Amino acid sequence: MSRPIILVPTDFSTASDAALPQAEALAKQKSASLLILHVEEPPLAYGSGELYYGLPEPNSERILKMLEDVRPADQTVAFTHRLTMGDPAGEIVRIAAEEGVEMIVLGTHGRSGLTRMLMGSVAEAVVRRAPCPVLVYRVAAETLVGRRAEALHL
Repeated sequence: MSRPIILVPTDFSTASDAALPQAEALAKQKSASLLILHVEEPPLAYGSGELYYGLPEPNSERILKMLEDVRPADQTVAFTHRLTMGDPAGEIVRIAAEEGVEMIVLGTHGRSGLTRMLMGSVAEAVVRRAPCPVLVYRVAAETLVGRRAEALHL
């Protein structure tokens, strides 16, 4: 019988970084492996045909390096990385179904109000459409702000 898989999507934010230790703890408990996934959104086309990229200049090598840096702290926890392109929620749900994952563990920014309405919620879309249980981990806003401030002072 194969080892259970826990899917851990990352957008390289402090919110998704905070979900990794939770996924790692569950993986140790269930003798599962982690599938660490990043979904790169395709460039958006403006009416004039110009393209807008989320990153200043998308560079697959740089994104792969960033993805490779996302790993469990405990070296005994098995993990693999996957990079794909598309709608983040749709790709997370598709890969969860395709891989038969036991659970999805993802961080959320916890946006609300107008920001959430304008930007949407990947976490909410995944919870609604996932073929398996989803653990949504939200770090307190003060923690996120503190981590951002620390990163800016490095």
